[in-house]
Amino acid sequence: MSSTAPYHFNLPENKTLLFHAFNKYLNNQSYALKFIFSFAIAICLGNPAFTQDSIPKIITEKNAGPAGDTVQKNIPSAIELINQKKLTPKQVKNRIKLVAGINIVGYSGAMVALYQTWYKNYPQTNMHVFNDLHEWKQIDKIGHAYSAYGWSKASMELWRQTGMDRKKRIWIGGMSGAAYQTVIETLDGFSAEWGWSWGDFAANIFGSGMLIAQELAWDEQKIQFKFSAHRQSYKDASLNQRSDKAFGKSLPERLLKDYNGQTYWLSTGLKQFFPDTRIPVWLQVSVGTGAEGMFGAFDNIGKDDNENIIFNRTDIKRYRQWYLSPDIDFTKIKTNKKGIKLALQILNVIKLPMPALEYGNGKFSFHALYL
Repeated sequence: MSSTAPYHFNLPENKTLLFHAFNKYLNNQSYALKFIFSFAIAICLGNPAFTQDSIPKIITEKNAGPAGDTVQKNIPSAIELINQKKLTPKQVKNRIKLVAGINIVGYSGAMVALYQTWYKNYPQTNMHVFNDLHEWKQIDKIGHAYSAYGWSKASMELWRQTGMDRKKRIWIGGMSGAAYQTVIETLDGFSAEWGWSWGDFAANIFGSGMLIAQELAWDEQKIQFKFSAHRQSYKDASLNQRSDKAFGKSLPERLLKDYNGQTYWLSTGLKQFFPDTRIPVWLQVSVGTGAEGMFGAFDNIGKDDNENIIFNRTDIKRYRQWYLSPDIDFTKIKTNKKGIKLALQILNVIKLPMPALEYGNGKFSFHALYL
């Protein structure tokens, strides 16, 4: 196989029946149902469910004017070109209304559920600011950036399908993540337990800005935000008890709340740096970060409602970790099957378990398979 040729995903016929069935199901569903399905995936994952099309960003041509100057013109993506040819202005308008409605209904429902299950159980107060910049070794801030990036990407992909103008799609979809999470920051600001966090707000803007900047510059996400997590367990029973109390007992709660088990990654393709080599286009390198030894937001001290200390493990060091690991860009695996393509796009927001080199607590260590 040529080093520049994309890798084609093929399976034996007897192992593709499920994918064929799923693909047939998607093809038979209405346009609105596909949108709703996609939006639901985005909400459940809390990150992007769709990836970018890799297309040329600009074309260069000679100006017809007397000076003969070279000019550069931004061109729309391949999908947008198709939409422009096939969709009438009325169709575009109707799709814009549909996507707007799905965003409003979907996000409003998610916010109502969040308020009922979370904020309603805590006392309310006047709007106030809370400085949490030093909490959780800033891993929570990276999580905010990742969530904003994911929301923005999912929203932008929905707007892409309307056939609307490229820059409008990028800005409206791209700022959605920051806008959605600012609502959550506002709810925090009226909660006595927390407060408006400028650190969280800045992280939200960064996450959306990362998506917008790449989309405007390259029409694709060359640097991809990814996430991995594992459940932490300890030999010390008291640490497991503390984790159950602070982060929850179930696996989903642990993966979402326990920052000790979370790792955030930036992945990029090696082929971009070495275009003349035989490196596969789907092979990526990932740089990740996480933290360890955290059993409280600021320190490892826990108190009850009467401010009595019930947990004190200041002897445990809190430290940041850095990782270097290979990864796979599933968007570079070519397939004409819509069901398989959708599955690969969803998988691309998660960092696969791979070997990893870790630096943390002043030493290097190697993981044969890091989750």
